Order: sequence, then C-alpha cells, then structure tokens
Amino acid sequence: MTMSKWQKNVLLMTGMGLGVTPLAHGAEAPSLAKDLTSVIALLGLPCGAVVSVVHKGDNDNVATCKDGHRYHVFLNADGRVVAQKQ
Repeated sequence: MTMSKWQKNVLLMTGMGLGVTPLAHGAEAPSLAKDLTSVIALLGLPCGAVVSVVHKGDNDNVATCKDGHRYHVFLNADGRVVAQKQ
C-alpha cells in the first residue's frame, strides 16, 4: 500500500510524542493518540481509538487501542507506514 503525503505527515507528527504517553498526562498525548488512530484506520486495521502510546523512537510507536488491539506503527526501510499487530 502506498501512502499519501498526508499519511507521511501524520506519521512524522507521531514522532513528536513522549517516551511513554498515558493519555491523561501531557498536552501532546491526545494529539499523538489521535494521529495514530488516524494512521491505523487509514491502513484498514481495527482499533476504534488509541488509548495509550509507547514512543520507541522517531516514527516508531506502539499503540494500544480501546478494543484491545496493539500495533507497532513505524516507517519501514522503503519509507512506508507499517502497523504490525502485537
């Protein structure tokens, strides 16, 4: 699946998050969770809404969804957004 310029920008924005981001803390946490929710939905994966995020590095996050799914969301070597089920 190729990704649009918008999708790339959304994923790049997710790299601005904190190390471990519980959604109840920090001004960036809701934005990061919302961005990851959008990315996961654009990839056609079930989630509902992201409720917690672990920021692993630039463009590298683990998102836990309201429905219990967990995804490792990152850019692969080709620069494409990938969400791997955990």
